[in-house]
This record gives sequence, structure tokens and C-alpha cells, in this order.
Amino acid sequence: MTTAIFPGSFDPVTVGHMHLIERASHLVDRLIVAIGVNTQKTGYFTPEERLEILSESVADLPNVTVQIETGLTTDFAASVGATVIIRGLRNVTDFEYEQGIAGMNQYLNPKIETVFLLANPADAFVSSSLIKEVIQFGADITGVLPPAAAKAIEQRRNENAD
Repeated sequence: MTTAIFPGSFDPVTVGHMHLIERASHLVDRLIVAIGVNTQKTGYFTPEERLEILSESVADLPNVTVQIETGLTTDFAASVGATVIIRGLRNVTDFEYEQGIAGMNQYLNPKIETVFLLANPADAFVSSSLIKEVIQFGADITGVLPPAAAKAIEQRRNENAD
């Protein structure tokens, strides 16, 4: 049985993430979406809120679960019995960034392989960082978010408007 993890900040989760999760779920027996805390990114949602949003978003994928991970990705992977780390690539910039991380992960645990999946071309422009930027201006971004994330962002906007 092959177990993989798909780590990321998912803040917020996008349709690009969801397309990768769905595709990855067909490649392995068990996929764990691992919500990490990226020290280089400012959080829009708490890890617990992201867990709730992602859990709702993957509810129809029976072999996919969601967990919060802290610490090294390779340590988390080993703790859940994963032998594969799934990463998505939108462009060459992503590749250069991910190549370095994959190399370090290979050094830290040679038993864990990193597998890169190319983003759907229609999703190549979508990033959580860009979404966080444009929502500040009230833009309609529902087309690039799964329904649970769109709903959570709308609720956050309404809270901030009060």
C-alpha cells in the first residue's frame, strides 16, 4: 500500500490544489494532505480553519485525509508511513524552488521520494499568495477556489466589514 503526503500551507486552498489532490489520489492508495505552517508566509486562516476547509473540500475523495503537520516534512511523512511526497509545479520558478527542497528531503530521508505533478494549464496563474492579495480589494475570486474556501473567505470579509 503506497501512502503519499501532499504538504503545503493551503492558505487558502485553491482549485489548483484541489486538481492536484484529485489527480494524486488516483496514483496512491492513501493520500494525506499535510497542512504546514510556513514561516515565510503570513496566515490568512489558522491551521485549524484550513483543516476544516480542506476536510470539507476533500470529503468526496475516500482515500484522502487532512492533517496539520509541524516540523520537518520528512519526519511527518515517516510518522504516517508515507514513502512519497507530492508537489505541484506551475512553472520553472516553482521547479527551481521545489528542486532544492526535494534535494534536502532526499538527504534527510533517502527512503522518501518526491514526485512532481504539473499543474493544469488553466490553474498555472493561481496561487494562494495572489488570492490573498486580490481579496483585499473585494475581487470575485470564487472561480479559483473550492466552495468551502470561497464560503470561508466571504465569512471573513463580512467579519472584517463589521
